[in-house]
This record gives sequence, structure tokens and C-alpha cells, in this order.
Amino acid sequence: MTKKCLATLLTAALAASMMAGCGNSSGSAPAAAATVSAAETKGSEASSDTAAAKANKDYKIAVVVKGNTNGWFIRMNKGIEQWAAETGINAWMTGPTDTDSAQQIQIIQDVINQNIDALCVVPVDPVACEPVLQEAREKGIVVICHEGSNVENCDYDIEAFNNAGYGAFIMDNLAELMNKEGTYTTMVGFLTTASHNEWADGAVAQQKAEYSNMTLLADLPRVESENNTETAYEKAKEVLKKYPELTGFTGSCSDDTPGIARAINELGLGGKVHVVGTGMPNECRELLKNGSLTSITLWDPADAGYAMCELARKCLEGEEIGSGTNLGLAAYDNLIVDESNSKLLMGNGFICVTADNVDDYDF
Repeated sequence: MTKKCLATLLTAALAASMMAGCGNSSGSAPAAAATVSAAETKGSEASSDTAAAKANKDYKIAVVVKGNTNGWFIRMNKGIEQWAAETGINAWMTGPTDTDSAQQIQIIQDVINQNIDALCVVPVDPVACEPVLQEAREKGIVVICHEGSNVENCDYDIEAFNNAGYGAFIMDNLAELMNKEGTYTTMVGFLTTASHNEWADGAVAQQKAEYSNMTLLADLPRVESENNTETAYEKAKEVLKKYPELTGFTGSCSDDTPGIARAINELGLGGKVHVVGTGMPNECRELLKNGSLTSITLWDPADAGYAMCELARKCLEGEEIGSGTNLGLAAYDNLIVDESNSKLLMGNGFICVTADNVDDYDF
């Protein structure tokens, strides 16, 4: 990890505090113990003591993601499978084939009628999900969200880090590449995706506070990629042609960053226009090695899948949840409760990947 990445990571990790409680949910569905192999996570394996202490309960936990064919969520499923294998608790992932809010809501509606005990959701549109999540809670189902810090109808939302801090982390790395001057814009999956926009807002706030010679593109401060690399590529090309003064992008969705980098290369703007944002190591490996990308930022989605399920189990068991809660992974072993939202729990899961360390990650 570069000194810049490490320094920003450590600063952003000093987030918030305070405590919260956790409600119970009841259910007696028969268990179907998972027999799949553990996820090949690096540097964040579950502690044996935590795994040994977990009771083999007859719980059913459904995890509904944005799109179950997306590489990010295929990786997340590894963590869900690992957790199920360690605990013997029936947990599984589902979601729409493509990232679509209406389809996701219908899938949530279907699973909450399957006698589940807990529901974990990575919402496409947190606001649109509120009614069906409220229905789930009225049925006594524990609801855990990820990338949904503004969701009201949940027991908790678990994030890998402080979202504003993550945005600042991205901006600091972009500012270094832009020599702390020039015009930039931000890209997100959807304008309705809470976490993506919180990261972008955090990046903009950091720029305004620390980099006075940089300017957010006034005509188009935010671009939607629709969680699609090809769309990110096409949109980036359009923006670069229309606004030749643009010299930087931040990318929130893991599809944004490689798509933008491809557009920069195709237009012959390498070294003149820069992008920093979320990315998957396997998808960005060659872009990092050939210099199209200097760094990507992320957290391990397998860890997030594991953490959601373990948090759901703790809620079902009536365990107290608060600052210091340990979910059995290095990235989530000392949770912080947000000062202004007692349902928002944050870990310490920043990863900065460069050409020097990309081969350390295989996902």
C-alpha cells in the first residue's frame, strides 16, 4: 500500500462512537446446513473462537443483493457461504439477474413469505425498499442492510467504514494525481443508491475543504453508470468530449472505475485525465499494471456478506450490539456506532490496491 493510501486510510478510520441495542425475532424453520467451502479472503479470516461459540440454530437467513450475476456480489456470496459452512445455519443469497429496483423489491416480497428469520439486503433504491422492509419487520423478521445507511425500516445497517471518510480517501488520491488542481466530476451507479452518493458527497466535501484549486464540474456534477461497465465507458466518453476541460473522475460503483479508464485510454487522454474509485482487483488488474489506473479503492464484499449474516445471528440471539462489537473478521472486529444514527454500524475495511499489490488479491 502506498504511503498516501495508508495515511488517508488511518485518518478516515477515526470515525464516530456511542452505543445501540438490538431487537429479537422468532422463527422455527428447519435448518439446511451449508456444506460449501470457505471464501478465500486475505487478511480477514474469521477467528476460530468466534466460530466455535456460535450455536447451530434452526434459523433461515436470506440475503438479497442488487444483482446476483455481478462480480461484486458473486464475491459477496463467498462470504455468505463461508459463514453458513462455519455455523451450520441456513443462509443463502438471491437477487435480480440485472440491477433493477422493482425486481429486487419483488424478490424481497417473495422471501419474506418463506418463513425466514432474518433478511439481509443490499438495496438498489433504499427509499423504494422501505414499505417491503417495514412489512418484513412487522412479521418479526430481523432486517440488516448494507449500503443503505438511510434505511429506516431495519434493525441495523452495516458499512465497511465511515462513508464520508471513504469519499475523502478517494478524493485525496485523485487530488494527488491531478496535482491538486483542475476540474473533475463524480460517477455513481444510481442517483438513488445511498452509499454511492454518500461517497461522492464525501469526496466533494474533502475537495472543498482541502483542494481550493480543484473544481466540481458545475454542469454535470454527478453521472449515473447504472451499475454497468459499458454504460460507465459510454457516459465517460460523452462527458469527456463535451467538457474538454475535465481532468478527473471519482467512481463509486465497482463498474465505474474500469469503464472510465477505458474511455480515457480510447480518447488518448492517458496521463491527462485521471480516475480513482471503487474497483475489483481482477477486473482492474491489467489497467493497474499498464498504468491506466494508479489505484483502486474498495472493501472485500465477501467480508461484508459474512458480517451481515453474523450481525443478523447476534440480533436473533438477543446479543447487545454497540461500539466494540466483534463480528469475527478483522474488518469488523471493533464496530463503531455512528453518532447521529444509532442503527448505522461501521467497520474498518478500507483497501487500497495498486500495481504493486494487486496480485495479492484474487477477486
